[in-house]
Amino acid sequence: MKNCAIVGINWGDEGKGRIVDLLCKEYDFVVRYQGGGNAGHTVVNELGKFALHLIPSGIFHKGVVNVLGNGVALDPQSLWEEIESVRSRGIEVTGENLKISDRASMLLPWHKELDALEEERLKHKKYGSTKQGIAPFYSDKYQKKTILVGELLHPKHLKEHIKDLLDWKNLTLTGVYNADPIKLEDLYAWFDEYAEKLRPFICDTGKLLKAAQKEDKKILFEAQLGSLRDLDYGIYPYTTSSNTLASYAPIGSGLGSTTMNEIIGIVKAYSTCVGEGPFVCEWFGEEADKLREVGQEYGAKTGRPRRVGPIDIVATRYGIEVQNATSIVITKLDVLSYMDKIPVCVKYELNGEQIDDFPFPVELADCKPVIEYLDGWKQDISGARKWEDLPVNARKYIEYIEEKVGCRVSIVSVGPERDSYIKR
Repeated sequence: MKNCAIVGINWGDEGKGRIVDLLCKEYDFVVRYQGGGNAGHTVVNELGKFALHLIPSGIFHKGVVNVLGNGVALDPQSLWEEIESVRSRGIEVTGENLKISDRASMLLPWHKELDALEEERLKHKKYGSTKQGIAPFYSDKYQKKTILVGELLHPKHLKEHIKDLLDWKNLTLTGVYNADPIKLEDLYAWFDEYAEKLRPFICDTGKLLKAAQKEDKKILFEAQLGSLRDLDYGIYPYTTSSNTLASYAPIGSGLGSTTMNEIIGIVKAYSTCVGEGPFVCEWFGEEADKLREVGQEYGAKTGRPRRVGPIDIVATRYGIEVQNATSIVITKLDVLSYMDKIPVCVKYELNGEQIDDFPFPVELADCKPVIEYLDGWKQDISGARKWEDLPVNARKYIEYIEEKVGCRVSIVSVGPERDSYIKR
């Protein structure tokens, strides 16, 4: 196994960072290949609890090289603040263990401002953006109106490019949203304070990773969010603005011709969702409050309460298919230990008919969940480290999911700590 991608199967927040942290000690490189700082990867280790947003989750392991690929929305300010935060807790972050692609585009101050302004304009029809500037960033990228990280190494060219882009962007800020223009001196100051500090980390990451492959190094690719937030295959328009699938990993990392030997999909033992859009199996009221509180379901980036419900087999099976997952990991199984009966959304009801296939996005609003119940286990399982340690009903629950989604469960997580898992 040389190339492995770890991806989300559902709406995101499945626990990818925790699994990357668990597995990356077996790898030489950990690569982020898409997305930006709009979602968090939570890692718990001997130094405490960390919520990473841009830095790859391999940063806690000595000898692992962490790469931010060309497909990433690189926010210099957020990244630098995250680097300083991690360093303050005793984690080494240098140009040796963190590499930034010279072809990554930079997310600039106006992207966040435009994100907030557009959500405000949409009012009750908003998409539920985290307001981290992701959609305006990718829009500009495909209009060829962004600045590449590598331009920091060419200061004369950079200064002129900044001015040209600002002249263009202020037309939108003032003419469309009636907002104040950004001053050129303020933008130059922002680059001096944040972007210039990233120079020691910049390199041709495609060349770096190709050389690593020739040396038979092992590379772990870390995705952000999940299948249902993918721009092309997710619940459009309630998606992110990048491709969250493993198939994008070669492109977003600079390894266009490479293939994945393994794709590990992460699935939470129940469903959670942050943001707007249809969520067929959503719970409300006391039932939802209880699950949210036991599972501590609050956004790592925004702190927003997550929407919650039972595991959705229809959505999970679809997520596995579009990711082409070779195995899945079930996280947070321990959270369900308080339930007498474990609900499972096995099908949808659409226009009076029960369906197994994930429908076209606009049909989701008319779907209702078809629920089956399995017996609970009603005991603490956080100390289980072997399959046989799990109660019979907990094992039946995992086997039931495995059968319904048609994909092998390779790991079961029973707690947030590094060693709180069972490998099957």
